[in-house]
Formats: sequence, structure tokens, C-alpha cells
Amino acid sequence: MMRPTIIFSDLDGTLLDHKTYSFEPARTALEALLEAGVPLVFCTSKTRLETEHWRRALANVHPFIVENGGAVFVPEDYFGPEAGFDKRDGGYRVLEIGRPYPELRQALEGIRASTGLPLHGFGDMAIEEIAERCGFTRQDAALAAMREYDEPFIGVEEGMLPRIVQEAEAFGFQIVSGGRFYHLVGGSDKGRAVRALRSLYEVSRGPIRTIGLGDSANDEPMLRAVDIPILVRRPDGSHLEGVHLPKLIIAPYAGPEGWRDAILGILDGMT
Repeated sequence: MMRPTIIFSDLDGTLLDHKTYSFEPARTALEALLEAGVPLVFCTSKTRLETEHWRRALANVHPFIVENGGAVFVPEDYFGPEAGFDKRDGGYRVLEIGRPYPELRQALEGIRASTGLPLHGFGDMAIEEIAERCGFTRQDAALAAMREYDEPFIGVEEGMLPRIVQEAEAFGFQIVSGGRFYHLVGGSDKGRAVRALRSLYEVSRGPIRTIGLGDSANDEPMLRAVDIPILVRRPDGSHLEGVHLPKLIIAPYAGPEGWRDAILGILDGMT
């Protein structure tokens, strides 16, 4: 008997188009997942409020992972009452993995002071600047600014990333690379969050099979934590280099088109 399948997916540049943020090309695959009863778990660098927006847009009712693995949000009663969580918040039970946002802001200020670099985080940006840099509406940018576990930033000068990484580690933090920004995080990554959520699924449902889809370096920990990793191509047709994993699948196209074809291929293999 085949194990139940759970799909973990990045959003930006993967399920959502890098420029337009449309998921329309993936609609046939999304409908096929719904029909097959396969849970789709968003695993993103977006904030909780941003991710809730996309859950509503896609009528998604499953748990989700935010801010590069900073926290796992599980709807109340999704798992049994015996499942352990760190807190309850707004209809969710929450596993907190990352460090609180005020600590990240303090660390970024320390890194900026020690390196002399013009590092500029979301906490330094007006809503209008976030909107311009991300191609968001002002409303969407306001949701992106409501951060809890991860600080995106710019201002990394050529050749200085190793120094920034070193300084971050001296403060007890890490740097990860996303599609548009570098991110300062504290002890969290998408892989840790996926493993934590997988454990909850297995307590509830028994052994499961996991599939992960992503396109950027910050997705690599997630891809390493799943049974079947799928790399989605970038808009120029290239894909993340240096990921060597058993069963790795390279999607044939970028963004939601590649996401669609990879998911439909997986579902065909399940029938």
C-alpha cells in the first residue's frame, strides 16, 4: 500500500511566477492535488499574513511554514490534541523554531556596525520601498513588513558575503539566500520546519512520503528533508547549482509552469 503523500512547496518563483506572482499556469495541477486528497503545505520566506493571503486565494486548509522555517502554523484540530506545540495564536497551534524578530534587528545593526556595510533590512524600509523592490502593491508590502522570525536585507557589496556570514555567526545567527534578498535568521531553516511537521503527520497518519519543490538556495534544506526533491527552473531556464540528491528531479520549466508539470508527473506515477 502506498504511503500518504504530503507536498511541501516554496511560493515565490516556484508556485508563483517570479514577476507577476500568478499561479494560474499551475491551476490544473492544484485541482489534481485537491481531487487526489494530497495536502499542499506552503513552505516560504513570506510572513504569516502574506501566506494567509495565498492560502485564501488557493482555498488551502493545510499547515504552513513561514519566514524560512521560522515557525510552523497548524490549524486548530488538524492533528489530535496530544500533539505538542509552543503556543496557540489566532486559530493556529504554532511550533516556533526561529528567533524573535527584535533579536534579528539588533543583530543586523551589529553586523552593519562591525562591517561598515550599508545593510538595509525590511525593518529599515518604508512600505513604498518594499513594494517597489518586490513588485508588490502597497497592501501586499504591508503584509511583507509584518515579520516575526526572518529579516530580508540588501546592501551586500561584491566579495563581502563571507565577512557578513562570519559576523552573523559571531552574533549567533545565519545568512540564507532567497530569490530577491539575503535573509538573516536565527537557528531556523526550511528543512528543520519540514522535519518537525513531518513528525506530526506521521504521528497522526503513520508513515508518509514527502515531496518538496523550490528554486532558490534557501529551499535546499527543504529539498534535503523530503523523499522526492524537485528543483524548479529560474526564468532564464537555469536552475540552482550544487544540489546533489538522490531522486532529484529538475522541473522542465520555470515557475508555475514547471511546478505544474512536475506535480502532474508525480500524480501520474501514483495512479
